[in-house]
Amino acid sequence: MDFIDTPVQSRDKTILELREFSRKLVRELGFMRNTLAESGLPPSAVHAIIEIGATPGIQARDIAQILRLDKSNASRQIARLEAAGLVTRQTSSDDARSSELYLTAAGQKLRRKIDKFATDQVSDALRRMVPEDQQTLVRSLALYADALAHGHDHKTAHAAQAPNARVVEGYRPGCIGDVTSLHARFYAHHAGFGVYFERKVATELAAFAESLPAPGKALWLVMDGERTLGSLAIDGDAKTRVAHLRWFIIDDTLRGSGVGRQLMARAMDFVDAHYDETYLWTFKSLDAARHLYESFGFTLTDEAEGTQWGTSVIEQRFARRPVR
Repeated sequence: MDFIDTPVQSRDKTILELREFSRKLVRELGFMRNTLAESGLPPSAVHAIIEIGATPGIQARDIAQILRLDKSNASRQIARLEAAGLVTRQTSSDDARSSELYLTAAGQKLRRKIDKFATDQVSDALRRMVPEDQQTLVRSLALYADALAHGHDHKTAHAAQAPNARVVEGYRPGCIGDVTSLHARFYAHHAGFGVYFERKVATELAAFAESLPAPGKALWLVMDGERTLGSLAIDGDAKTRVAHLRWFIIDDTLRGSGVGRQLMARAMDFVDAHYDETYLWTFKSLDAARHLYESFGFTLTDEAEGTQWGTSVIEQRFARRPVR
């Protein structure tokens, strides 16, 4: 069988074709109309309904971030949804100055109608494609959407330093995948870790999250909307009164913002109330992390070559005892 190399298309032509596809998608999905999904609402309001339904208790600032709206626009849309009896506000239990958003019964009913409309629309289109093309489409659109989101985040990260990021405690849907991805990318770059390490993080973090809530254990996440941009966990043994600090990581967009120190402060308050000693494992050359650990009273106790993460590195164990 002869194999023929397909000429690589020019970048300019690819851009023009993607722009045309994007315009066609916008038209066919109905985003040019005054209302979307036969809801009687404009597209931005429909998406707000979807996001509030997916994350009950979400705050208005997070809606603005997810939908790429300015805060005043997001506030107006939410006010209209409230006036229509579709959304209600409740004072946040974490901050009395903030409000949590929830769908009312009418809002839930409308969301189900929107979901059915969208599902029928996609299902009708997929029936015109063979299964292999369906999977190719899903993978390609996922890559394209992620690339667009990354470009937006890169442009705004330095100016805003992710102002909508907030620290929450406990498991949130999607956090296992997000935290695993943060670890895999960071340690692949800094230490050459591969699939063994990624699998180890995913399986052990999933088992830990499944055990929550549990006495002496805690998980803190840095959330930006529905995305997890950082994490830290305390996995302790009540019998030995020794705690293990695990899965501490911060997305690059938050480095220098003080969020990492905020996570550490919460964790140290927790371990000081429950344990006599806290330890963590890391490896040599991560100087910024080491300085942070030492600023909270951790000291190096062991150092030796090891392979517990799948690649040979100089492993380091740090430990800390609370100041009574």
